[in-house]
Amino acid sequence: MKSIHLIAPSGASLDPKSPSAGIEWLSAHGVDVQNASCVERVFERFAGTDEERLIELNGLAKQPKQNLVMAMRGGYGIHRLLPQIEWEAIAKAIQHGLQICGHSDFTAFELGLLAKTGAITLSGPMLNYDFGRLDDKGNVVLPNEWMWKYFQAAVDQRKLDCEVIAPQSFLGGADSKSISGMLWGGNLTVVASLIGTPYLPSAEQTQSGILFLEDVNEHPYRIERMLMQLLDAGILANQGAILLGSFSAYRLYDNDRGYSLESAIEAIRKRLPNSIPILTDLPFGHQLDKLTLPIGATASLAYSSEAYKIQSHW
Repeated sequence: MKSIHLIAPSGASLDPKSPSAGIEWLSAHGVDVQNASCVERVFERFAGTDEERLIELNGLAKQPKQNLVMAMRGGYGIHRLLPQIEWEAIAKAIQHGLQICGHSDFTAFELGLLAKTGAITLSGPMLNYDFGRLDDKGNVVLPNEWMWKYFQAAVDQRKLDCEVIAPQSFLGGADSKSISGMLWGGNLTVVASLIGTPYLPSAEQTQSGILFLEDVNEHPYRIERMLMQLLDAGILANQGAILLGSFSAYRLYDNDRGYSLESAIEAIRKRLPNSIPILTDLPFGHQLDKLTLPIGATASLAYSSEAYKIQSHW
């Protein structure tokens, strides 16, 4: 990894220290960071006007193939731009070797690109949180070594190979099995918001796929509601497996009376065909231990009641 081209397609940075710290860390590790000025843009809550952010996204079609494109942060903003994104031109750049990485709100771009062109992108780390995170006192926290290891493997070797050792309570009817399918997904809120639009990959594209989901700041009842929406829309039953990552930064209330994230997953498990496993503890989401996952690539998944392994080479 020699160069990273930054983009800021969604929310403005919440503080000036995070992007600066991330750029400094990457530069110290031999990475040439380009377009750093984008982290300073602010318009309302966004990292620039709609026009500025759209021009930046469509400019990816002209990026050199040796570059990795990385989003600064998530938030909200890409939905506004979807109808005007030049999907085919960006996909052509990816075919020539360009790689693009981000998650959270960036899910809208990645799934839109997959739906329109089938192009593979990386759902993985972003500048602010993963390379310039601040602690509660405002001090810079060094990037997570585990995240960095898997990020480098994805970028340099185009490879994913991870074993998750954790008891699995929502397998349904199959205690152990090996499957393969298209790996796809991202932020649950964004995925649910794309239902019924041309920016969600079709049932034909995702049939027998491996769907991964994560979210942040969402109470379990809202997670359940969005999963129910995916279930009733026929999306979950169309998959070969469902992987649940981190659902973080929420708190339960007294009136939950024992209701929990596990309760929400169990409610989905009861309605989902037993042949489709729900696997938990995927190291992905708004958390430090974060895999880099190739959206749109074929992956293999081997699972049991005690662990699972996911692999892909694209």
